[in-house]
Amino acid sequence: MAFFKRELGPIERFENALKEKQAARQKLADRLSVAETELAEKRTAAERLAVAGAANARLDRAEAAMRAVDDRAKTWRAELAEFDEQVASAERALADAKAQRDRDTMADQIEAMAAAIERAAPGFDTGATALVEAVTKSVMSIPEATRFSSNVDAVRREVLAAADLICWELRSAAVRTRAGNANLASLAPSESEQPSSPEIERQLIYTLHPLLWREGDEVRRVSAFALVGLPKALLPLALQHQHVDHLNARRVQTLMHLHGSAGLGEPEADDPQLVDLDALLTEQTQTPSAQADVA
Repeated sequence: MAFFKRELGPIERFENALKEKQAARQKLADRLSVAETELAEKRTAAERLAVAGAANARLDRAEAAMRAVDDRAKTWRAELAEFDEQVASAERALADAKAQRDRDTMADQIEAMAAAIERAAPGFDTGATALVEAVTKSVMSIPEATRFSSNVDAVRREVLAAADLICWELRSAAVRTRAGNANLASLAPSESEQPSSPEIERQLIYTLHPLLWREGDEVRRVSAFALVGLPKALLPLALQHQHVDHLNARRVQTLMHLHGSAGLGEPEADDPQLVDLDALLTEQTQTPSAQADVA
């Protein structure tokens, strides 16, 4: 029976902390996903009411319900951002711990090499000394043996000095390896260019549907829920068919709260919802003439 619980190492502690952060973040992300789905439903309902020209009271209730969900979602988004930072910090700590473990392993191997050399050096010293003594302690004196003894003794001293030097260098390398290096990278901010559009004098209006019209040789296409300058010749027609509305209209205020005034991006030429105001104007002007001909 174990009476003492094994103490966790740094990597295990960081791994457990990271798993806890990731689990908590996932729970919050799931709650936020449900809230965002509900918010999208509330936005769609409010948008439909606004486009249909619902009463102010219904629009107020729809906006209040949407704001309640939006506030809750904003709170969870902020908490999720904090969790993202905590998860990122835990991931960095874990990566640092693993890198330190790898550095420590390499440093231990380098130090083990130095220790092995130090353990082997005395054996070499003993063997070389024995060779020298085999000549120097002999009663016979032969020049060849004496030169051999001198050479062995010189090699012995050189090898022992080299062993001391290499052990010192290895241990210095182990210290540097264990400390690691810090590489700093500077990030250059990227700049984005925004194309400018020429200013054309026209009536500011808010679009309720994607629109198309022509100004000279230029074909203009704008998406729904955008603040645009519409040619005044097309304004009565667009207002009559409820493709646009004035900025002070109640439903426009709701739609601007939902979508802003930048629109949803330029619609494609084959968009089935795209309304050709020029064609609509031509159709309207030709209809009275056709009725007159029939009469």
